[in-house]
Amino acid sequence: MIEFTLWDIARNLLLASRWTILLSLVAFAGGVSVGLLIMLMRISKRRGVRTFAKGYIALFQGTPLLMQLFLIFFGLPMLGFRIEPWGAAVLCLTLFASAYLSEIWRSGVDAIGQGQWDAGGSLGLNYVQRLRLVILPQAMTITRAPTVGFLVQLIKSTALTSIIGFEELLKTSNAINNATFDPLTVYGFVALVFFALCYPLTQYARRLEQRDDRIG
Repeated sequence: MIEFTLWDIARNLLLASRWTILLSLVAFAGGVSVGLLIMLMRISKRRGVRTFAKGYIALFQGTPLLMQLFLIFFGLPMLGFRIEPWGAAVLCLTLFASAYLSEIWRSGVDAIGQGQWDAGGSLGLNYVQRLRLVILPQAMTITRAPTVGFLVQLIKSTALTSIIGFEELLKTSNAINNATFDPLTVYGFVALVFFALCYPLTQYARRLEQRDDRIG
């Protein structure tokens, strides 16, 4: 058994947490970009486009994230696409996040009354201008709290990427635990790190929700 001091354990886990944070930020940014596109397709007037968006959302919301990770990491190489754990983790979490974010934002668009569309039309705005200048700003304001809430879920979901060998917080903690045989200390510290990352965001989402309730 290797002797690790408490500081050694904390230092290694804190260093590993930077990959958890980076993966969360990159996947969230990717999810925002792709999710916005899927949301626009979801509210499109073209039936075929809407059907594709519905199928995309159903696929990634209706299957376990772990299975999606396996399919991307082990399936793509079988099709001739070599992919590293980092790339597989980013791609999978981006697709996963985009499916949920697109539905969160679509609910915000649906909450905007028809009168707002009509008001934009009366000003001579076309469909894209009404969407960009009138509808989306209001929809994004309405859905700020659930968007931040989903970011918390995404941060916690990064722990699953240890399964495919990505060296994030949980993967590092497993290696340290195998060397120290001290799971209470190691995983207890991991829980504290995740709590430190997620709790402020949870409180921020709650304040946003309370503010929206007061305004509403």
